[in-house]
Order: sequence, then structure tokens, then C-alpha cells
Amino acid sequence: MNTYLKNTFENTGNVSLFTIRFFKEILKPPFQINEFLRQCYAIGYKTLPLVSITGFIMGLVLTIQSRPTLAKFGAESWIPGMVALSLIREIAPVITALICAGRISSGIGAELGSMKVTEQIDAMEVSAINPYNYLVVTRILATTLMVPLLVFYADLVGVFGGYVGVNLHGDINMTRYFAQVLESIKFMDLLPATIKTFFFGFFIGMIGCYKGFNAARGTASVGIAANEAVVSASLSIFIIDMFAVQLTDILQ
Repeated sequence: MNTYLKNTFENTGNVSLFTIRFFKEILKPPFQINEFLRQCYAIGYKTLPLVSITGFIMGLVLTIQSRPTLAKFGAESWIPGMVALSLIREIAPVITALICAGRISSGIGAELGSMKVTEQIDAMEVSAINPYNYLVVTRILATTLMVPLLVFYADLVGVFGGYVGVNLHGDINMTRYFAQVLESIKFMDLLPATIKTFFFGFFIGMIGCYKGFNAARGTASVGIAANEAVVSASLSIFIIDMFAVQLTDILQ
């Protein structure tokens, strides 16, 4: 038990120092613009197909599952607004962030872990290149920026999936459907959901970089770093979402 607590406090301290170093390095030149853009492309654009499929299925399934219950009460007209609010407030941000944790955080952990094992990070330091600035800062900034954009895209695709789901058992004009969606959405529905996605992206990048950058020697540590990155990032998403929901409930 004492060993477990000791390791827990040590890991917490190391993560805190790693995070503090990020905020110190973020303003130090040289700024790796090309690497940042490359990471945005790898993290954002290459994740679009997966987010597209998932977002469409979320909207479609939510509509199909909700329709019979609402139909019993004659409230089928509420489906567009209900689907949109459910997706925007909670489902799309959390599910999209979990997908990014599985794909992006594990990829970053494995990539940096392999660079650590093969001593590429040490070689960068010998070559007078700041590996933290080049490898860590660019990836964390990219995830912090791209995850909210992916969530916003998932919202749009999910709402369209809901439109398809509604028309499986009925016939509603697209203009009318999206008009009902827009009528049901308020600014305070968008603001908290958008803010928490930035925290999702930050922690996905931070945890993936931390696990990979501090991987132990040996090839087995690469897989361990990737696995721990996924588990820790997914858990952090649920914790952040819990606090975000509580805070939003207090402020409303």
C-alpha cells in the first residue's frame, strides 16, 4: 500500500512538472510552425473518416431508439431538437474525445515511446534541438485545437444522421428539420460543450506525450506507453466531463 501511494504521488508530481514545462516552452522560440501544421493534418484530417462514420451512426441510432417512446406520447415533433441537444451537449463531445483518445493518444504514446527507445530523442538533444519543443509542444497544441473542430464536425454529421433516421419512418423536409434543430439550440448549450472539448484535446495530447516521452528502455515499453496513454486519457475525459456537467448545472 505504501509503495502504491508513493508511486501515485511520484507520478502526479512528474505529470505536474511535465505540464508546467509545457507552459514554459510554449512561448520559447523557435516556433515549430511546420511541425505543428503537420500534426494538425495527421491528427485532424486523417481522423475525419472515423469521426464521420461514428457521428452519423450516433445521430441515426439515437433517432431510431428515441422515436418509438416519443411516438407513444405524440411527441415525434420533438425528435430533431432532442437529438441535436443530446449530441451537442454530451454525446458527440464525449464519444468523439474517446475516439481521439484511442487513436491519437495511443499513436502519440507509441511514436514518442519508440523514439525514446531508439534514442532518437537523445540524438535531437545532442544536435542542439529542443526535443520537448519540437515533439511535445506541437502535438499538444495540435490536439487542443483539432479535437474541438472534430467535435463540431461530429455534431453536424450526427444531426444529419438524425435527419436520415427521422425519414426512415416518416417524411420531413430537410429545411424544416434543420429549422427545428436551430430553434432548439441556445448559446448556453454550445458554450459549455465547446469549452470542455479544449480540455479534452489538451489532456489527450498531454497524456500521450507524457507516456511516450517517459517510456522506459526496451521495445515492450512502447506498447505499455500506448496502452497507458489510452486508459489514462479516456479516464481523464470522463472526469473532466463530470466536473463540466456539475459546473454547468450550478451556473444555469
